[in-house]
Amino acid sequence: MFRKVLIANRGEVALRVARTCRELGVASVAVYSTADRGTAVTRFADESVHIGPPAAGRSYLSAPALLEAARRTGADAVHPGYGFLSEDPDFAEACAHEGITFIGPDWPVLARLGDKAAARELMAAAGLPVLPGGSQPCADEADCARTAADTGYPVIVKAIAGGGGRGMAIAHDPAEISVAFRETRATAELLYGDDRVFVERYLPRARHVEVQVLGDRFGAAVHLGDRDCSVQRRHQKLVEETPAPGLCEHTRAAMAEAAVRGVRAAGLVGAATVEFLVDAEQRFYFMEVNARLQVEHPVTEMTTGVDVVECQLRVAAGEPLPITQERVRPRGASVECRINAEDPEQDFRATPGALTEFHLPSGPFVRVDTHFAPGDQVPPFYDPLLAKVVTWGPTRARAIGRMVRALGEVRVAGPGIRHNVDLLTAVLSDPDFLAGTHSTHLLDELRDRLRTGVGAR
Repeated sequence: MFRKVLIANRGEVALRVARTCRELGVASVAVYSTADRGTAVTRFADESVHIGPPAAGRSYLSAPALLEAARRTGADAVHPGYGFLSEDPDFAEACAHEGITFIGPDWPVLARLGDKAAARELMAAAGLPVLPGGSQPCADEADCARTAADTGYPVIVKAIAGGGGRGMAIAHDPAEISVAFRETRATAELLYGDDRVFVERYLPRARHVEVQVLGDRFGAAVHLGDRDCSVQRRHQKLVEETPAPGLCEHTRAAMAEAAVRGVRAAGLVGAATVEFLVDAEQRFYFMEVNARLQVEHPVTEMTTGVDVVECQLRVAAGEPLPITQERVRPRGASVECRINAEDPEQDFRATPGALTEFHLPSGPFVRVDTHFAPGDQVPPFYDPLLAKVVTWGPTRARAIGRMVRALGEVRVAGPGIRHNVDLLTAVLSDPDFLAGTHSTHLLDELRDRLRTGVGAR
């Protein structure tokens, strides 16, 4: 096992990784920007290092600053958390060059899986179903239009690089394809420095279901079940749950088997999530691989009892997976809600500021991941996530009911601060959500009903 792990991230995920390090007897190093001085993880970790000003590009996205912090503290491994540099092959390669273990897949694997077109080809070759579309980048606007016509409308134009729900646009007919191509390419260039895009069929009423997988250097790979992540705003998740409701057991088993097959084909070591779209007929299609820890991993931990971060550390250190597929026996159901400092009435605009009141729930089978406390400042430079509230129940209905109770205990206030707790509560009482028949359009449909005063059906 490692002697010392530098956590190349911030916020609740940095604190979450530091906690598992302490349980394993591994020293941890927190890094912080000027805006994060004195945050919870800097107080909890064994050491902390200032790495730059508030702007992420000069701190958490600065590979030189992170590597210098690792050298200075003698860290022999780096855990990237999620977001920032967690799937950056250049950073993983730089760690390897320094003799520092990157706790995640090897950099060539990250490079291939981070290229959505290459990942699509790899998974198709491994026998995973993929949506109709082009597996090569569009050469120009005309090529994009030809591919869309061959694929059949509606289509979605996606950036080949990046992730997090950014860099994509939907075209419902030929009149919209040029705008979709130009907007996606411009966004991709701005966000990722890579303007390549490709085209896939768009499923209007799809569900977003993913499978958590783990792999080691000895060829073993296991899955920890599936999660439904269909409640999204701007393609970014707000509510996640496991197991995905309404899936027939044949579909569930086939999707899990496909995810494990895909991870083995990629040679992936560590934790990853294979993401699928599921249509109304329960046909599933490969979407992408997130080759890192996921924000929603706690629901899987709640139902399986497996510490996903511990597994990451062990396989990165060269150990075999500490579990076999036969020992993975999920129990009950779990739901996670992301509480954000944002205004749902203003297109989810982030609302940073000082937290004058901050009270989060507790009680039986309730887990809360946060790094904030009353009096803390929510900085304007990063994701507005305040906390993740996670509940477990022996049934889905009990887990949802427990979440409604938990959200009712939340108190968040401060000058300019807004939050999404009321919207999350409305989601949990929505008939389609309760029936498990919702799609990725649920949040837009719910907001329209709330806006027009049509709440019940």
